[in-house]
Amino acid sequence: MQTIALPATPLAAASKSASASQGHATQSAALESSELLQGAKAVSIVHNGAIYRLQTTKLGKLILTK
Repeated sequence: MQTIALPATPLAAASKSASASQGHATQSAALESSELLQGAKAVSIVHNGAIYRLQTTKLGKLILTK
């Protein structure tokens, strides 16, 4: 299982505040689950010091647990 550390403040939030001052609407950044999982059935994600587990089910759904 892999552990991936993601920033607590996503880049999309920084972009949003910058473009909000310019009057443009922005969307949140989207990641493909395959980019996170990289072929594994589960990965650990560190967020604000807590470890979460992202896993796929047999039906292709995602489950995020703390």
